[in-house]
Amino acid sequence: MKKSEDLLVESTPFPDPIDNPSHYRDNFDEFFYDSGFIEQLRFEKLRAQRSKSTLSIILLTLDKEIDDKHINMNKILDIVRSKTRNTDICGFVNHRTLGVLLPDTNEKGAKEICDKLLYENKNPQFSSTISTYPDHLFESLAKNGCIYSDTFPFELEKATGALWFKLLLKRGIDIVGSIIGILIFMPVMLITALAIKATSPGPVIFRQVRLGKQGTPFTFYKFRSMHVNMDDQIHREYIRDFINGDRAKANQGDVEKPFFKIKSDPRITRIGKFIRKTSIDELPQFFNVLKGDMSLVGPRPPLAYEAEKYQAWHLRRILEMKPGITGLWQVQGRSRTEWDDAVRLDIQYIRNWSLILDLKLLLKTVKVVLKCGGAV
Repeated sequence: MKKSEDLLVESTPFPDPIDNPSHYRDNFDEFFYDSGFIEQLRFEKLRAQRSKSTLSIILLTLDKEIDDKHINMNKILDIVRSKTRNTDICGFVNHRTLGVLLPDTNEKGAKEICDKLLYENKNPQFSSTISTYPDHLFESLAKNGCIYSDTFPFELEKATGALWFKLLLKRGIDIVGSIIGILIFMPVMLITALAIKATSPGPVIFRQVRLGKQGTPFTFYKFRSMHVNMDDQIHREYIRDFINGDRAKANQGDVEKPFFKIKSDPRITRIGKFIRKTSIDELPQFFNVLKGDMSLVGPRPPLAYEAEKYQAWHLRRILEMKPGITGLWQVQGRSRTEWDDAVRLDIQYIRNWSLILDLKLLLKTVKVVLKCGGAV
C-alpha cells in the first residue's frame, strides 16, 4: 500500500469546461450519483443563491489506468477529510471520484485547498478539477454568450418519476397549443408581415440569440418592430439600471404608477409601436415553442448581456425551467414590477408549476393582452 501522499498526487487536470466543453462533458458521462453527496450539493447551491455567497467544488478522480480494486477509496476519503476544514463537505461521487464541497470559497481559495490535497509525483494516481458556482457561469456568459450545461458538473434538478411524466405532458400541450396558435393567428401574422414590409425596409422577422434552459442559446423569433441596424446601447444601459435596482433611472412612470420599460424608444417604427402594444410582435414565438426551444408558459428568455448582470440567485430563473411566451411575471406584474420582484415571481412559478397553473396563466394572458396592460 502506498503512502497517502503518494496517492493524492496532481495529474493533468481536466480541461476547463469553458475552453473545451465537449471533453469536459465526456469525462462526466460515466458518473453515477451518490444521492447523499448530491443532496448536500443541492442544499449548498440554494444556500449560495440566497446568501449571494460563492460555492466551489473539488473533484478527485482516480486515473482510468489504475485498478480501483487495489486502491482503498474509503481510506483516501478519510485522508481528504483530515486535510480539509470542518465546514467542507466530502463524499463519493462514484467509485472512482471523490468530491469536496467548499462553501463560501472562491476559485482562488479552492485552488489553495486543492494544493494541500495534491502532491507532485512521478507516478500520478489522481486527476483534479475545480468548479466554482457562480463564477464560472458568469465567465462563460461573458466569454461565450451562453452557459454550458456542464460548467457546473452536476445536473441538480434531474426530472424523475411523476415529474418526468408531467414534463412530458407539458411538452405535449406545448406542441398542440403552438400548432393551434399558429393556425388561429395565421391571418394576423400574414397581415402583420405585409404591413411591416410595406412601411419599413428590412426583414419581417427579427431573429435574436436568447438563453434557454440551462443557459443554452437559441434563435428567438419576433416580428420586427424596430428600424434595422440600430444600436442596442440604449437597451443595454436601461437593463443595467433595471437589474441593479436603480429605481430612479429604471422607472419610466411615477411613484404611484411605476413603469419599468423604455417608453420613448427612438428605434421603434410606427407599425412597431402598434404590434408591441397589442403583443402581436410575440406571435412568431409559437414556432419557438413548436421547435422545443420554448414553452407556452415559463420565465422570459434573457439576452446574454442581461444574464451577465444577474446575481447568483437570479440565475435560477434560466437554469431550471424552459423559457415561455408568457408566465407569472407577465400576468401578475409585467412592466409594473421591479427586477428582483419579477425574478421572485419566476422562481415562485418554477417551485409551484403544474399543468393546471399553466392553463390558468394562459387564460389570464389572453385577458391581459386584450387590455394591453403594461405594454408600450
